[in-house]
Amino acid sequence: MATTMTVGKAAEAAGLTRKAVRMYESRGLLRPTTRTAAGYRLYHQDDIDTLIFIRRARALNLTLDNICEIRALRESGVRPCCVVRDMLDAHMAEIDRAITELTALRANLSVAREAVASSDAASDEPYCPIIER
Repeated sequence: MATTMTVGKAAEAAGLTRKAVRMYESRGLLRPTTRTAAGYRLYHQDDIDTLIFIRRARALNLTLDNICEIRALRESGVRPCCVVRDMLDAHMAEIDRAITELTALRANLSVAREAVASSDAASDEPYCPIIER
């Protein structure tokens, strides 16, 4: 008979929280578990392996929908490597766009900050002229 674990032990074995395990189960990323007569969820080693896979995929910032898609491909016998590669490429492109936007924002903030240094701090105006310009 295979060893089973409660949600706390399963979460610990996978490096997750109990809440995450329950959420992944409710989202369909983990098959529904068997329960004891007292209603405790029981997890098997294949559940732990799935949870570890989910944790690793989340560490790559893949969404739960991405993970569902990958798991569906795996379960249908299709190697999902090309799909995962495309997901990662799209994510890296998003990061590159965000870096570009943040770099431009930092440059604007730097210009505004220099204007603060050269503005008249003793002005009687009730607003900050740097923002108003």
